[in-house]
Amino acid sequence: METKKRALGRGLEQLFNNENLDVDVLEKTIYETATNEEIVELDLFELRPNPYQPRKVFSDDALMELANSIKEHGVFQPIIVKKSIKGYEIIAGERRVRASKLAGLEKIPAIIRDFTDEQMMEIALLENLQRENLSAIEEAYAYKAMIENLHLTQEELSKKVGKSRSHITNILGLLRLPAEIQKMVTLGSLSMAHARILSKLESQQKIMELAHRVINEKISVHELEEMATNKDIEKKIKMTRRESNTVSDYKYVEDMLRDKLDAKVHITDKKIEIRFTNTADLNRILDIINVKE
Repeated sequence: METKKRALGRGLEQLFNNENLDVDVLEKTIYETATNEEIVELDLFELRPNPYQPRKVFSDDALMELANSIKEHGVFQPIIVKKSIKGYEIIAGERRVRASKLAGLEKIPAIIRDFTDEQMMEIALLENLQRENLSAIEEAYAYKAMIENLHLTQEELSKKVGKSRSHITNILGLLRLPAEIQKMVTLGSLSMAHARILSKLESQQKIMELAHRVINEKISVHELEEMATNKDIEKKIKMTRRESNTVSDYKYVEDMLRDKLDAKVHITDKKIEIRFTNTADLNRILDIINVKE
């Protein structure tokens, strides 16, 4: 009889002991160590999402595109699941499950593995983070869940997910925003850089007012920062106006890059300077700009 450790899969325990878990490596290890007998066909109605899945919004167009591919070619890669009291919980492959239902399938290939609740939470968060599928607000709630349920400090979390400590702090700060503003960020009508500035303000009314002005008047991140540092606006977190010798012609480019990279960016003498705090933060930036080591 297989032991519980074997049920998880050879080598997976070592991966979870690493400071920074790579979901792609985890899934590859499972696929490579699974025997043909371990790949089973499960009824789609028996499957339910990972309860720790932070992602709430799925693109209808992307799902339909995947569904059409599945109709034509089938599901090439099995999903990974955990047996639960009723049916199975999806560890990896929720998009494939949703698309298979749209394609009219009744069954899907799957590999069953035994994960703890903590491991399921790590996988659910990291799968989305490492594949850039989460909105900033979903990312914030995922971090909050990991901190509370895994009893992590922000520093420990930053190492586990390969992000800078400042990035973690900035993202979590978005949860101070009113629900309506959080929805704007999730839908993409308000950028994370704008939201980060608003999250430092005390007055909910002022936050709402400035958010609507950003959208209606197309106020830049730098302009909002200038407005928010006004001494008449009460702050939850101290803000200081940044002094910059940057050529004004490139200011909007700086703002866009800061928004995209969540990092300090300066353009001077026809040079772009991007600052990072540690190796993990550098790797995060390289991932965003699609530079592979």
